[in-house]
Order: sequence, then structure tokens, then C-alpha cells
Amino acid sequence: MSAAVARAAGSPGARSREAGAKGSKSRAAAHSHGHEAEAAWKPGHNPWAIAVVVTLAAFMEILDTTIVNVALPHIAGSLSSSNDEATWALTSYLVANGIVLTISGWLSSVIGRKRYFIICISMFTVCSFLCGIADSLPQLVAFRLLQGFFGGGMQPSQQAIILDTFPPEKRGAAFGVTAIATIVAPVLGPTLGGLITDTYNWRWIFFANLPVGLITVFFVSVLVEDPPWAKRMSRRIDVIGLALITLGLGCLQVMMDRGEDEDWFSSSFIQVMAGLAIFGIIGAIVWLKVAKHPIVNLDVFKDKNFAMGCVCISAVGATLYAGAVVIPQFAQTVINYNATWSGLILSPGGIAIILLIPIIGVAMRFVQTRLIIATGFFVMGAAFFYSSRLTPNIDFFTLVTMRAAQTAGLAFLFVPISTIAYITLPRRLNGDATALFTMFRNVFGSVGISLATAMITERTQAHQAQLSKWATPFHQPYNELVASYQRTLVGMGHAAGAAHDLAVGMVYQAFRAQAQILAYSDVFLYVGVVAFCVVPFCFFLTNKKAGGGPAAAVH
Repeated sequence: MSAAVARAAGSPGARSREAGAKGSKSRAAAHSHGHEAEAAWKPGHNPWAIAVVVTLAAFMEILDTTIVNVALPHIAGSLSSSNDEATWALTSYLVANGIVLTISGWLSSVIGRKRYFIICISMFTVCSFLCGIADSLPQLVAFRLLQGFFGGGMQPSQQAIILDTFPPEKRGAAFGVTAIATIVAPVLGPTLGGLITDTYNWRWIFFANLPVGLITVFFVSVLVEDPPWAKRMSRRIDVIGLALITLGLGCLQVMMDRGEDEDWFSSSFIQVMAGLAIFGIIGAIVWLKVAKHPIVNLDVFKDKNFAMGCVCISAVGATLYAGAVVIPQFAQTVINYNATWSGLILSPGGIAIILLIPIIGVAMRFVQTRLIIATGFFVMGAAFFYSSRLTPNIDFFTLVTMRAAQTAGLAFLFVPISTIAYITLPRRLNGDATALFTMFRNVFGSVGISLATAMITERTQAHQAQLSKWATPFHQPYNELVASYQRTLVGMGHAAGAAHDLAVGMVYQAFRAQAQILAYSDVFLYVGVVAFCVVPFCFFLTNKKAGGGPAAAVH
């Protein structure tokens, strides 16, 4: 029997089973070792140095979304185009940016996160130089398209690097650094753009990126490294998903950016863009749910914290960008401020954010994060209601106070939302999550800008229609106002007949200004209502880590 056992043990089948058992053990050991390596991994350099460097790159990219706004009339004149045509320099950037935001997680997994980040910064810098030397509008639009394509990958990569560099309990403080780029950059953009354009030339808006880009590329190549779980990620090319996302988000951005100029849905162009956007977005969602290798993993939305975090950050993006556009527009079109002074209205709000963010970071250790977020939206809603108290003779200090109150609410929002959105999310989904999180903020920021500007036009017309019944010779206060202007003009030496016509024109100008002021007040009220409506959603957020234990970073 012992000989039979020996023969059986020496048979090919037995040796195969023994080899399989050994292979299984070795694979299990290797898998266990891999998890231990992941758990033990730490960045090779100071995490705060890494956070500052990657945030500097994001700051440069976000700044370019608003810094060009005030320079558009100068660009149009320099390149022999109309103001309407010059806005394609903004539209092209936003279209490319919105598309790449959703697929940046896939691109970084294929190319490698650090390599992809360096490519984005390098090419963004090169495209900035090309924008600065463009000698025709088509060239500028093409270079801005490329600039938006490479810039779109910088924000999600920056957030993913911070998520992997810092443990959960320190992410709140790290996202405080990120908030400076995300919130302060759009605020400072119009101010810097106005100063550079008025002092030098619009081309220096783009040339200013060159030293920042070169410095950032050097320090990112030295300090940043890919963690083990990021190195192993690899996906096939999802051509259908990529095409649907490009179609849906691209057409949505064009529709939102050009809608007001084309009179929205009375234009066949906008109707086509809307139809293609709906088809692309719905088709992309359906495809990404059934595809074996989707370009974006929608499983991130199974996490309740992340889903609610996207709702909250969408509202933040819409209110942040809408407020940053509406107040300078009011200052320039209604009370005749120049580009520099209208931009300066926003700057103290940026300072308020910088001062408040560290305080909010300390408060997060003792107060539930969802309560801080709810407080932020409540403060923002109250600030926009306060901002609706506009008058024709409003002064610079009051406008600064209104904007500072709005941005004070933002200080309660970005860091807590960014922290709690990822707290229960598996680490392997960080790349997709940061891409989608940033996409929601930027796309809804674009929606906020478009809806706010469209609402100003619509509400101005509505108030003109409402006030017109009082601007008639049959209304005694109107006659008294015309007579008052006429007496002033006659006293200045105008003939009586001419003075009457001039007085009627002055009353009409005052009438139009009043209608505009009421329209801006309405927009601020609507934005305030949106902020208040988001407050209940904050209580759907939970304060638990993935393992079920309490999350130190979110109390």
C-alpha cells in the first residue's frame, strides 16, 4: 500500500494539484502583501509641500476660466472681430474643459496620474503661450480649445493626489488649501484681468501663466509620486462612452453659453444643441451602466455621501460663479464702473474666505460637518437676500459688503463638502469620484452664469413692462419728474423746447436703470432661494467612515 501511495503521490495529477495549491498560496500571499504595501504607503516628501504645489497648478487653471472675461472687448478690437464673436474664446475653453473633466480619471489611469498631471500642466502652459501670440480669432479659439482640454485634467488630478497623500483625519485641512484655488481664483480673475489689460495688454493674461507653469512642472516632477493602487489601474478605451460624453457635455456647454445671444429656444441652433445634449447625456448614463469597461465608473453614486456631496457642490458652483459674474456686471452696466473697479468689488470677499477657512477647519473637529454645511447654505441664502437691496445710488463699500457676505457662506461649504463626500468612498474609486465631483461644480457653475445673465434680461423686460404704465403724461408724478429735470436744464442755459425733450430722455434713462436694478435684485433673491432649498439635503449626509466607525475628519 505504501508503494501505491508513493506512486499516487508521484503521479502527474497529484503533482499538478500540489503545484496548484502552492500557486494559490503564493497568490494569496502576494495579494496580502499588496494590501499591506498599500496600507503602509506614505508619500516620500512633505504632504503639505505636495498640496501647495498641486494646488498652484489648479489655481492657474481655474483663474483662466474668469480672467479673460473683462478682456473680451480688448480681444475683439485687437483681432478685428465683434464682441459676440469674441465670446467663443470663452465657449471653446468651457466646452473642452467640461468634456475632459469627466474622463480625466480614465486618462490618468491609462497614462499614470503623475505623468498625466505633468502633461496637463506642460501643455496648458504651451497653449497659454500660443493664445498670447495668436493673431486672429480662429487661432485664439483653437488654442483656447486645447488649453481647456489640458486644463480640464488638472483639478481632478489635484484632488486625487491630495486624497491619496493625506489620511482622512487630515483631509479637511488639506482641502482648505484647495479651497483657496477653487473659490479665490474665480473671485480674483476679473480683478487681475482688468488690471493686466488696463496696465499692459490682454496678451499678458496668457503670458503670466508661463513662469507659474514652468515652476509647477519642476516641483511636481520632484515631489509627487503615484501610490501603489494608482499604478495598477488600467482600462480599455470606451469609445462609445467617450463619444456620448463628448456630445452631451459639449452641446450642453455651447447651449448654455450661447443661449442668451441666440434668444434661447426661439433659435433652431439652440434647439439642436439642446436635443443633442439630452441625447448624449441620457445615452451616456445608460451606456455607462451596462458597459463592461465604462470610461467613468458610476458606482460612485451608490455612496450616499458622495451623491449628496455632488448635489451640494453643484449648488456651490452655481451660486459662486453666478454671484461672481452678476455683481461686476451690475457695477459696469448700471453704475458705470470700469473693469478694474468692478473687479475690485470681488477681492475683499476672497480675503474673507482665506481668513475664515482655518476657523471652519477647527470647527469641523467639534461640530458635525453636515451642520456646518447647512449653516453655510443658510448664511449664503441670507447674504443673497441682503444683496437684493440694490439702489441707484449704491456705493462701493456696500457692494463690497454684499459680496463679502456671499463669500463668507462659501467658506462654510467647500472644505466640509469636499471632506465628507469622500469619507465613505472606497479608495479605488477616488479617480472617478474626483473627476465627476469637479465636473458637477464646473458644469453647474456654467449653468449658473447662463441662467443668471438670461434672467437679468428677462426680468428687465418684465419690469419695464410693469413700470411703463406709470411713465405716461397721464400720471402726475411722471409729469413732476419731467418738469424738475426741465427746470434744471433751463437753469443750465438750455432752450425750453430742447430742455423738455432732454428731460424726457433723462427720465427714460432713469426708468431703464430702475428696471435693471429691480432685475438684478430679483436674480439675487432667486439665488438666495436656491441656497435655502439645499439646506434640507445637507442632513442626508452621514458622519461615518467606510468601516462604520466614526470619521474623525467629519466628527
